[in-house]
Amino acid sequence: MRRFRETTGAYVRVIAPVPWFPFKSSTFGEYAQFARTPRRETRNGFDVDHPRYLLPPKIGMEIAPAAMARAFIRDAERIVAEDGPFDLIDAHYYYPDGVAAASLATRLGLPFVVTARGTDINLVPGFDRPRRRILETAEAAAASITVCAALKDEMVALGAAPDKIHVLRNGVDLDLFHPPSERAAGPLKKLVSVGHLIERKGHHLVIEALADLPGCELEIAGDGPEKAALERLAAERGVADRVTFLGRLSQSDLPAVYGRADALVLASSREGWANVLLEAMACGTPVVATPIWGTPEVVASPAAGRLTEDRSATAVAAAVTTLFEGPPSRDDTRAYAERFSWDETVERMDALFRRVARR
Repeated sequence: MRRFRETTGAYVRVIAPVPWFPFKSSTFGEYAQFARTPRRETRNGFDVDHPRYLLPPKIGMEIAPAAMARAFIRDAERIVAEDGPFDLIDAHYYYPDGVAAASLATRLGLPFVVTARGTDINLVPGFDRPRRRILETAEAAAASITVCAALKDEMVALGAAPDKIHVLRNGVDLDLFHPPSERAAGPLKKLVSVGHLIERKGHHLVIEALADLPGCELEIAGDGPEKAALERLAAERGVADRVTFLGRLSQSDLPAVYGRADALVLASSREGWANVLLEAMACGTPVVATPIWGTPEVVASPAAGRLTEDRSATAVAAAVTTLFEGPPSRDDTRAYAERFSWDETVERMDALFRRVARR
């Protein structure tokens, strides 16, 4: 939610609901993280509220928009009472967040904008009721944003009006992500795979590919439910001694990981606009990635890296081999990433929000 002031820019309050869960013990995995999330915090100078909403198993997808909307409304009405009315609502992910934001916008009599980011458009609409709710929300929204052209094309194919959809790609923080001042070369080429340890991120394919890349070692940054299975796979493939699991890392830890790698490998099955690609490139590290959704829009030059032929371990190994046969200079990779600063995206987003607010 944003309140705009013509002279001083934008006043922003963020409401980010999390599912209610009673136990904080790490035994409960990611659910315990919900319980440990503070009710209110400050991030990068912005106040963030985390109201709770009920998300029971099995029926969670059906009731999530309504449950999330109730959480939104409670906090939004309190903030309005404290700080005054807002000019518009800016929601991210179409389902359930965007659908819930549409309910809040109706309640407060505000225009709203929704950003589509990936699985909310390339996976969730496979279910009938969520697809209908997404299209209803797109029709009611003052505008939609997609982070890549591929997601806009998919929204139009689903039935959304193309003239209301704006492609505003993600950028990269060029100050945080930059090449290391020094870089030690080891006896093996170092690959890194970053992301939640789930099937969709394709870490298993990178591990399988490592068996055909005897000159490489692999670091995996992230945690999740597939960790034990990935460890078993590494042992079965005989590459456990060349795979290191780093666990979950903060944003501030990632530049060092990217900087010491010879390549980032992203073997996802679905991505809107994967931030890790530009983060690695900004550190001077080229990438190997599967050619899905918005990824070809990111990896669009030899300076960026290589796309695989398909999503398989064999294709990953082949692309890594090709990359290392003629790698770009790290300076060229960094220069490519510099084309994707946040400045242009922020300017276009600000202009869009101001047009919506004035309406």
